Amino acid sequence: MKLFYTPGACSLSPHIVACEAGIDIALCKVDLKTKQTESGGDYTEVNPKGSVPALQLEGGEILTEGPAIIQFLAEQKPEKSLAPEYGTLPHYRLLEWLNYITAEVHKSFVPLFWNGAEEEKERAKKILNQRFQFIEDHLSGDYLLGDDFSVADAYLFTVYNWCDRVGVDTGGWPKLKAFAERMAARPAVKKAMKDEGLI
Repeated sequence: MKLFYTPGACSLSPHIVACEAGIDIALCKVDLKTKQTESGGDYTEVNPKGSVPALQLEGGEILTEGPAIIQFLAEQKPEKSLAPEYGTLPHYRLLEWLNYITAEVHKSFVPLFWNGAEEEKERAKKILNQRFQFIEDHLSGDYLLGDDFSVADAYLFTVYNWCDRVGVDTGGWPKLKAFAERMAARPAVKKAMKDEGLI
């Protein structure tokens, strides 16, 4: 399998999950501004949406959208317990968190990354403060689903790390800070970040 990624972007999440699962994946860096792969190819021929991540499967099919990819990867190695068993309430709690991170957190960063007007940026920061405060208030264990790591944690860690880059103050979230430190210490996270040149 091949993961199309941009260093530190939301594609870091499936990269972490692949490392956690012990799945060997080839990496192909994408320049999101030019939509070119590191080999000079047109990335929109891989993913017409033009966004990362995209996962090229063994048969050549392309899977896009981070939450779908991380669930797919988790299901390739069920013995790693990276996602709760399908059909159980914890499985739907996982989906609940993935949807929240995607729709309410991830997308709220857009004005901060794509040169939004100053008024838009300030509004985005207020929204992100509310969204992360909600997560802070609901973290009751080491990870989103309690004491066990899941694929949702890889996604949360990825978007939380954007806060410093765009000027969102994280000082009021001690649980999230501790969560990020726990995540950063995981060998799979270290490997993915090293592979992407982030550490």
